[in-house]
Amino acid sequence: MEHITNPTQTTSTAKAQLYTLQNSKGMRVTISNYGGAITSILAPDQLGTLGEVVLGFDDMDAYTSPAYLANQPYFGAIIGRYGNRIAKGRFSLNGKEYTLATNNGPNHLHGGVKGFDKVFWEVEELPVKNALRLTYTSPDGEEGYPGTVQVTVLYVLTPDNELVIEYQATTDQATPINLTNHTYFNLSGGEAQDALDHLLCIAADRYVVVSEALIPTGDLPKVEGTPMDFQTPVAIGARIEQVPGGYDHTYVLKETGKHLKRAATVEDPLSGRCLEVCTTEPGIQFYSGNFLDGSLQGHGGRTYKKHYGFCLETQHFPDSPNQPAFPNTILEPGEKYHQKTVYRFYVCSQER
Repeated sequence: MEHITNPTQTTSTAKAQLYTLQNSKGMRVTISNYGGAITSILAPDQLGTLGEVVLGFDDMDAYTSPAYLANQPYFGAIIGRYGNRIAKGRFSLNGKEYTLATNNGPNHLHGGVKGFDKVFWEVEELPVKNALRLTYTSPDGEEGYPGTVQVTVLYVLTPDNELVIEYQATTDQATPINLTNHTYFNLSGGEAQDALDHLLCIAADRYVVVSEALIPTGDLPKVEGTPMDFQTPVAIGARIEQVPGGYDHTYVLKETGKHLKRAATVEDPLSGRCLEVCTTEPGIQFYSGNFLDGSLQGHGGRTYKKHYGFCLETQHFPDSPNQPAFPNTILEPGEKYHQKTVYRFYVCSQER
């Protein structure tokens, strides 16, 4: 029977609690009220054995340790108000220029110094839906953003091993909004030394070109014939050496519209686990864990070195408030922001 466990209180981080969703197939998803972070996902392999498929820690204290804060990997966290980068931490809106916190060189990244990943969310358990509803009120001026924003994130674990994440937000002033989740995946369940052998397919024929500072140039070239092409399954590591710094790019999904559409699939040949990502968003950020440096140890004592995990962050494009040609990310009073993403885990051989 599907159920939700009681929250677990941690020791020194007094307010951090853990909530676990579990379905009838035994799949388990653990989420914290701190940053709304997905701290653990246990999913079955081709033999039915459950294994840890995300990067994170067994102890919540590790999420606020000096080593973690120095590395800033954002493991599993809700990202906001604006996922990805805003150039020079500035944008103009309705004739007024706003200055945001700069926390990535001269640029603004993932909501700033204290983004949604570093706040405590209110959590409501919804046992009938096997779900958690997280809410947070972002005050006017937080990290430089205008308007008071009411944010709700719903996590649902379905009987079909789908983790559904649904985001909603309203505001009392016009403001940029681009919410996402920053979970790192490694589908091997701890058996592989990195994620480079995972086979990735992205339903995109264009990508967002970025500068050395990872700010969009405005160009959206075709991926065909380049190392950026994942239109058919390719190992993450097959051409990564041809991409300076590794993959950290937003892909422009072929299918447009605000309906739920397939964005990516991933297969781990070692375990037989597969992951399908569907979203209502226009893009997906593929990040190959380039800045993991081995300074952090997580689940089961695993060392999170370079490329140990990868992210597939469904979102709008980086720096959209400064890029008029990109899809709009400004939320107006009276409007409702809505984003839905589904991460479905399955055994590859069962669907061939």
